[in-house]
Amino acid sequence: MPKSSKVTQREQSHDHVTESVADLLALEAPMDYKSSQMSMNAAGGTPAPKGTQPDVSPDLEDGRPAWNSKVEYILAQVGFSVGLGNVWRFPYLCQKNGGGAYLVPYFILLILIGIPLFFLELAVGQRIRRGSIGVWNYVYPRLGGIGVSSLMVCGFVGLYYNVIIGWSIFYFFQSFQYPLPWSECPVRRNGSQAIVEPECEKSSATTYFWYRETLNITSTIADSGGLNWRMTLSLLAAWIIVGMAVIKGIQSSGKVMYFSSLFPYVVLFCFLVRGLMLKGAVDGIAHMFTPKLEIMLEPQVWREAATQVFFALGLGFGGVIAFSSYNKSDNNCHFDAVLVSVINFLTSILATLVVFAVLGFKANIMNEKCVVENSEKILGYLNSNVLSYDLIPPHVNFSHITSSDYAEMYEVIKIVKEDSFAQLGLEPCLLEDELNKSVQGTGLAFIAFTEAMTHFPASPFWSVMFFFMLINLGLGSMIGTMTGITTPILDTFKIRKEILTVGCCIIAFFCGLLFVQRSGNYFVTMFDDYSAGLPLTIVVILENVSVAWIYGTKRFMQDLQDMLGFRPYIFYFYLWKYVSPVCLIVLISATVIEMAISPPGYNAWVQDLATERFQSYPPWALTMCFALIIAAMLPLPIVFIARHFNLIPDGSNKLSVSYRKGMMKDVSNLEDETRFILSKNPSETPSPMPNHRAYLGPGSTSPVELITNSTSISGYGSSYQTNPVPPKSES
Repeated sequence: MPKSSKVTQREQSHDHVTESVADLLALEAPMDYKSSQMSMNAAGGTPAPKGTQPDVSPDLEDGRPAWNSKVEYILAQVGFSVGLGNVWRFPYLCQKNGGGAYLVPYFILLILIGIPLFFLELAVGQRIRRGSIGVWNYVYPRLGGIGVSSLMVCGFVGLYYNVIIGWSIFYFFQSFQYPLPWSECPVRRNGSQAIVEPECEKSSATTYFWYRETLNITSTIADSGGLNWRMTLSLLAAWIIVGMAVIKGIQSSGKVMYFSSLFPYVVLFCFLVRGLMLKGAVDGIAHMFTPKLEIMLEPQVWREAATQVFFALGLGFGGVIAFSSYNKSDNNCHFDAVLVSVINFLTSILATLVVFAVLGFKANIMNEKCVVENSEKILGYLNSNVLSYDLIPPHVNFSHITSSDYAEMYEVIKIVKEDSFAQLGLEPCLLEDELNKSVQGTGLAFIAFTEAMTHFPASPFWSVMFFFMLINLGLGSMIGTMTGITTPILDTFKIRKEILTVGCCIIAFFCGLLFVQRSGNYFVTMFDDYSAGLPLTIVVILENVSVAWIYGTKRFMQDLQDMLGFRPYIFYFYLWKYVSPVCLIVLISATVIEMAISPPGYNAWVQDLATERFQSYPPWALTMCFALIIAAMLPLPIVFIARHFNLIPDGSNKLSVSYRKGMMKDVSNLEDETRFILSKNPSETPSPMPNHRAYLGPGSTSPVELITNSTSISGYGSSYQTNPVPPKSES
């Protein structure tokens, strides 16, 4: 021990000093380890029974499981934040909101709200070393409902998100055949005649395979149609995979992340290289990045950019906090926040390049098909004397007609036959029109992209790679979602993680049967629209307010300096204090307005017309929509009222041992306070009896003031005292 330490100074002193701050802290009553999952031998007490040791290398401070390496942790955060939305949501938003110009508001909002709030969640998780419920109980017990709401949203999202993984598993196994089953329309045999399936002929082969062969969808949400057994088996396989990945906590999920986080990048780069070699890929990329600056100034663009930033990083789900809680207390979480955010942003751009390279190729294929079909119409009109050969430019060769030749013919005929042009039924066949056909979500992954891959050489190989990538992208996000559910429960209750994980997966599978009915796709849309958006935004703004305004930004910055060894940049102070809350309030307002003016409904597949048609939700489904929002937000007022009237304990006595040790170290290093105590006689030593949550409550009293005023030295509600007394609930 260094000679300058306080213990050595006391040993060398001739004064009879019996107590110091460190002594008082050392004499505290033992924690109730039985009610916590963070039991450890190093903290004193009896050794843990055999078979109950942590299954991952424990942190030296409190026995909490810890990541085996920093790489494992970063891959886990990247795997959680980089998900299906990066592949099928971000490219759609770019196309819809001004192409390359959309990147400007997105990047600005990433700096203003994305990175600061991501950094905040990483910091509180690492500092307090608990899941979402425990963290917000310690920061401000009356807002402890934040963690419960976060857990509820994780549950809702996990239910339908794993259904999407199930769909990907189904397509993955269907890809092991040539030709691909969605490459051609099925043919019916009617005696000696072969008839193409009418529903497929009216739409397309990929659309038919998605709606009829995969989902076997009904025409309304009210008609359940019974279970789709193939999707039920796919969902079961998805939950088995997720359960196996998270059954051992971060010990098992950390190993899975090495593959599930890195493999999608291998596939994306392969698709990018292959896509750039395809005809029309450059047209797609050029269309994507051509900025439409006039669109960038529209408020809708900024609202959708903020929403995408918000969900791309997984804010409010609890997974970020849960993963961070297994870090060492001195880990540089600021570097992690910036690194993961930048990787997420670059991944979105990479996925956009891939998507538009492939869609550019598809657009060229469809445009050439349109040119051929309409040229045949014109040739028919010429042979039937409806049109004169004088209208056809002399250089046009119908056997090798190009898009420019057709465009020239089209314009001439349109001008000369202005009165009767509509009756000819000719289409302009513009490449720009094909590129402007915006698709997102399942429409992009299971229809547009699959159709493009049917034109690839060795199409089954690329299809297998693509859907295996989707499975891994979804698995990484599901691991984070499941960790956001299990970690706070394990922190609160004494239960084996294996039993909890298996139980959660079984319950989720049976609840997920709602989504594998023939009408299940409509419920996936409902949950996607209503279960997460508004509740998560409210959760995150309350997280921001509880840290920046209740706990105090200055004190939080000081905590970060103690934890990181350096003081974060000052602009974080202003972003947390003012900018982020204002942006989130604007986002909440815009979301509520959007929900109010947009009629609640869904796009139903009409079999007879072979097309989608918007339908309003029936009253029972509308009630279900609002019940999802209310159920996710209900814990917030319930916990606040219950704790305000002392109906439930604040839960702050279950503080992680590492944080308590950190508090001991911080207080014992206060030189002025220590000299004050050492100058007293034993009889004058301040009483160690604490008041509950004196140090880290919403007030601004410093530790030195607490000691000099004969009050407590406590951290996040964990009282340091010589005689154990039951903790009082915060009024």
